[in-house]
Amino acid sequence: MAGNKVPPALPSHQPDRKGRGGWVWEETEHPAKRVKGGEDEEPPRKLPKRKIVLLMAYSGKGYHGMQGVSAAGQVVSLKVWLIDDILDKINSHLPSHIRILGLKRVTGGFNSKNKCDARTYCYMLPTFAFAHKDRDVQDESYRLSAETLQQVNRLLGCYKGTHNFHNFTSQKGPREPSARRYILEMYCEEPFVREGLEFAVIKVKGQSFMMHQIRKMVGLVVAIVKGYAPESVLERSWGEEKVDVPKAPGLGLVLERVHFEKYNQRFGSDGLHEPLDWAQEEGKVTAFKEQYIYPTIVSTERDERSMAQWLNTLPIHNFSGTALGADDTGAKVPSSLEGSEGDGDTD
Repeated sequence: MAGNKVPPALPSHQPDRKGRGGWVWEETEHPAKRVKGGEDEEPPRKLPKRKIVLLMAYSGKGYHGMQGVSAAGQVVSLKVWLIDDILDKINSHLPSHIRILGLKRVTGGFNSKNKCDARTYCYMLPTFAFAHKDRDVQDESYRLSAETLQQVNRLLGCYKGTHNFHNFTSQKGPREPSARRYILEMYCEEPFVREGLEFAVIKVKGQSFMMHQIRKMVGLVVAIVKGYAPESVLERSWGEEKVDVPKAPGLGLVLERVHFEKYNQRFGSDGLHEPLDWAQEEGKVTAFKEQYIYPTIVSTERDERSMAQWLNTLPIHNFSGTALGADDTGAKVPSSLEGSEGDGDTD
């Protein structure tokens, strides 16, 4: 009819959408409808999607995403169709330095980021980083003595508990409640030799971490052990005073494990769900570290000398600190750590 406008045609389908929040991917697209071609055609079988978690491992040098570091025990949650041999089929499309090591069914509302109670990272470094500053900066003949290892562990143990880590990241002020983080443990394991060079692994388990926090925690202890900074700077760094904390190289940082203690207590023994402890996958995790992560750290350190170059920068740091001049230095900061802003040490 004259004067009537024809409404614009609607698109035949809406574009696929993928919701992404943190590390959780949930597929929401629907399969396209088939045009009926005959009475004998069978309708496609509809498989329900199930909520699962995947245990991932990847070498950070060949992978860019998530937290920017290597991982031996990353966990992601998503909904999938549980087809036969799903892990083998996923891995067939991945390069060898990125592997899916395990799969577990979880509750429908599970979120791998929000349900995480703590994370364990390890930091692998050549032990000449702990040699006194008077020695050659890259003395490959250096071997960590029992006395120095004991000193390192005594200093690392000071990080345990709740502290104000505003000096260990560039993202927080001294009075922000979220700058307070809870460290459950931190220690250095016995050293070992790879390709003629001695290495050691520092492990740290915390409720959550801020950007660069772990690298700065390691960096400050190295500076103290080498003799560039006094031990008193460690405790002073938790106050409101600004402290120059050096940031160790990112090469040796590895996400070791993601912990879900509260989830396991509630659902791990309900008869329907498995606890998220990955005990059966421990052999695969160790094998991946030995085959991909550790050799990459060793070879890259030899080729690029990242630790030696960083050690050369320690003399230019000023560990005397400068007071902020705040009027209310006695301001109370809540110690509660409900929630988690920092999801890991990132580059």
